[in-house]
Order: sequence, then structure tokens, then C-alpha cells
Amino acid sequence: MVEPLNAAETDIAVVGAGIVGVACALQLARQGRRVLLMDREPPGHGASFGNAGHLATEQVFPIADLSILKRLPSMLMDPMGPLRLDWKYLPKAMPWFTRLLLNLRPAPFQRSVAGIRALNEGSLAAWQRLLGSIGRSDLFKEEGSLLVFERNESRQALAALQARMQQQAVPAEYWSADSVRATAPQLSRSILGGLFFPRTGHFIDPYRVVCELFEAAKASGVRFVRAHVDGGHLHGSGVSLASDQGTFTARQVLISCGAQSAKLTAALTGKRVPLDTERGYHLMLPGEHQRLPFAVTSLERKFIMTPMADGLRLAGTVEFAGLDAPPSMQRAWQLHRLSKGLFQQDLDAEGATPWMGLRPSLPDSLPVIDQVCEGRVMLAFGHQHLGLTQAAVTAEWVGRLAEQERGPQMEAYRLDRF
Repeated sequence: MVEPLNAAETDIAVVGAGIVGVACALQLARQGRRVLLMDREPPGHGASFGNAGHLATEQVFPIADLSILKRLPSMLMDPMGPLRLDWKYLPKAMPWFTRLLLNLRPAPFQRSVAGIRALNEGSLAAWQRLLGSIGRSDLFKEEGSLLVFERNESRQALAALQARMQQQAVPAEYWSADSVRATAPQLSRSILGGLFFPRTGHFIDPYRVVCELFEAAKASGVRFVRAHVDGGHLHGSGVSLASDQGTFTARQVLISCGAQSAKLTAALTGKRVPLDTERGYHLMLPGEHQRLPFAVTSLERKFIMTPMADGLRLAGTVEFAGLDAPPSMQRAWQLHRLSKGLFQQDLDAEGATPWMGLRPSLPDSLPVIDQVCEGRVMLAFGHQHLGLTQAAVTAEWVGRLAEQERGPQMEAYRLDRF
């Protein structure tokens, strides 16, 4: 374990070494800050390890709409459904779901859309700058993504989605079945067409992206200590952080530890944040390397398939069961069952590995990106399933906050909106 810097030598302690935290640590170090990065796990573990790998700039709508009310009974009854709520967790989740429903009213819903879109619109260029700056642009493929459908009755829903995308200035091209097969010939003839999103892309190894950014951060002077930070307090000269490795002090702290961020935020700011976690699953198929040219999502089956350096990653499903419940890996294996019929030949699951991670979500689907407590506490968490997409632009915005350059575009992500 690397010994931490002492209080006089640490400008900013970044708590959380996922994709957002590591990107922020690198940005702050490049701005001349002496940065200490802290996490209970090595960099890149947790949700950053197993995300879908899709740069989802097209996903500008909140995580739910009013149809969630109709789906609530099936959420409670179907353990393998694409959206599941553990009935034992329901009492604890009800305040969060109540806030979610209140945010589905027209005015707050549109504020959420505008906030997500503002981050997403800057995400692609920010990632190009960040990966270019470390010489690893090869880890990202800007080749678009495709949403396919298989049922005639889905045509109307697809057309409505395309219209909504156009209203939000999101490029979306309708592809016929012939166009789909010409580009992805291994897909099944049951596919009737789809929407192609040209201003999206995918990462060929999301974990490697974090590792490469971490190496660049270390080269820029960032120190790392493996410690579980579980509390802290503010004092005249900065911040003290309590951990299982002792107490660490710094002039400022950046809380960016994903689903674990609420407790530390409350300890340091006195503010209770309505943060819950979407438990996401993936199944990695190491024997599949030539099936798809880019990420493909099924409209009806509600999961995504992303080609990566180590195979094909099937990802999706949302499960609300809290931080501590054990994973239900059958949900990961269900993704392979969902893939049957999408290809002319079924996918090879030999050697497949399942995974579950915790995606931090706030009820308005917007992250917190803010600086509070006279500048001693910075915040960057709650990106829900868009953490990878928005990490690079979030790091740039955190860099501006550190320089006291809060722009009007940052108002939607303030902590005091709760």
C-alpha cells in the first residue's frame, strides 16, 4: 500500500476510484493540485469494471416514465424481468420511488431531460480529448450504435422514439431490415429494422480505460491509497476523513464513490441525499469476437450487446434491492437466454462469466456535480447508468469548480436541489 501524503501536502482527497473519480483525479492533478485518490478496492472495480461499454449519448431521457406504475406489479413478481424491485426492499425504497414519481410531472421531467442532454452533448468530445491526451484513443470506437426491433407492432413505438430524439437534437436514422443485415449480417432475419445513432460509440475494454487513466494520473503525481472511507468531518484547515486505514486530512475532498456516496456526503455536509442503487448485470462471452460491428440493443428484449476486445458483453436489466443484498446471477445468465433468436446462430456461452454492479441513481436521473461547504467539499456522483458516458465531461466540470468557475450550465446538478 502506498503511504498517504500528509495534511500539508494534500490539496484534494478524491474518494472513489471508479471511472468518474479517476478521471477527476487526473484532471485536478493536471491543474496543479496535489491529489490523493482513495478507494476500498483497486481502481476500476465496482460499476466501472462491468458496465455495458456503450457511450450512450442518445439516452437523454430519465431512467423511468409514467409506465413504471403499470409495471410495478410485474416488477415485484418476476425475478427475471428487465426491471425488478425486490419486494423485501420495497419499504426502504418507497421514499425514493415517491420522489421518482414526482419528478415525472411535466416540468421536472423536462428539467431532467435538459440536464441529461447537456452532459451527453459534451460527452463525446470530452472523451476524445481525454483519451487523446493519454495516447489511448484506440480504446474507443466511434462507430455508432443500433436499436433493433422484431415485431410489427413495435414500428409505432420506434417512430415515436425517433420523433422524441429529433425534438432533443439527437441524430437517429431509421434503418430498414436490409440495411441492418448489410451492416450486421449475423443478426437474425426476424429483425425488421431499427434506429441507428451515429454520434455514439463503444469502449473495447471499460476496465482498461480506467487503468490507463489511473496510470496517467500517477504520472501526473496522483497518489493512491486503498482504504474504506466511512466518515469524516470539516475543520478550519480542511477535511478529515475516517477510514479503516486511519484518518486522512486534506484541504478539500471530492466525493465520487458512486453508490456509497450518500453516507459520506451526509457526514461532511449534513445533507441527506436520496441516492439509491440500480443493480446492473452483465454476461461476458469470451468466444464471441466477430458477431457485431458496434453495440446493438433490442427494443423488445431490453438489453444491449457490445463487442469488446475480450468478447461480446451482454448487459442490461435494472434491479432495486439495495447495497447489501447478494447478487442474483441468474439475472446475468438470463441475458444469454434473451439473446436466442437475435442471431442466425445462437451465441456461444462457453466460458461465460457473470457480473453484478451498483449504479448510483438519484430520483431525477441527474448526478450531483457541485462544490459546497465554502469549497471544502466537492461532489461528483449519481450518474446512474451514464457514468461511463459522462465521466470525461464531469471531470472537466469538476476542474472548473476547483478553479471557482461555476457556469450557469452547472445549476441543474447542485446538491441543494434536494
